[in-house]
Amino acid sequence: MFFINCLDAFLVDQDFIRQWLPFTLGKVVYMPRVKASVNIENVVASATLNQRVDLNAVVKGYPGVEYRPEQFPGLVFRLKRPKTATLIFNSGKMVCTGAKSEKEARRAVVKVIKELKKSGIIIIGKPELKIQNIVASASLGGMIDLEKSAYTLGRTMYEPEQFPGLIYRMEEPKVVILLFASGKLVCTGAKREQDVYDAVSKLHQRLEDEDLIYYE
Repeated sequence: MFFINCLDAFLVDQDFIRQWLPFTLGKVVYMPRVKASVNIENVVASATLNQRVDLNAVVKGYPGVEYRPEQFPGLVFRLKRPKTATLIFNSGKMVCTGAKSEKEARRAVVKVIKELKKSGIIIIGKPELKIQNIVASASLGGMIDLEKSAYTLGRTMYEPEQFPGLIYRMEEPKVVILLFASGKLVCTGAKREQDVYDAVSKLHQRLEDEDLIYYE
């Protein structure tokens, strides 16, 4: 706090301020030159009912569901709010896709189960829900030198003659990031929303520290 209160009395370099302020309980919070924008695009969650489900009975209760067992063994139950699609298998396993947050994914699964109960399907107990994958997009606000990044970051794959993006496998948090020269990226493999924000922030800082990103 003493340092923060005395900032006005010193001519502090802007890069120094950017890297070392603000302080949160003694921990430095990284502040990039340009703030990244992050959007959660899809949350995939699985749920287990621990019982078998008669999918034909579900079809009778909800004719609008999609069920073509000759093509695919799962039934597709779509919701408008939240806008999601949940695959239901006769084993009692469910996979929900399309949610924009962990909370929304859980809400969708709970709502589907309530709808099943309304149609006469007897469901005992609560579902065991687990977030399997979170896909997010982000923009770092600058141009990235992908060729140099491929050598500097490590754990990368970059073959521009086949695909314009660089694939970066981050160890902590454990995610895969598809990075483009425009500064846009796609992050996948996260199990928590916070992992997405941590991964984007960590990569952004690394790109700035290594002079791999350029702002207009």
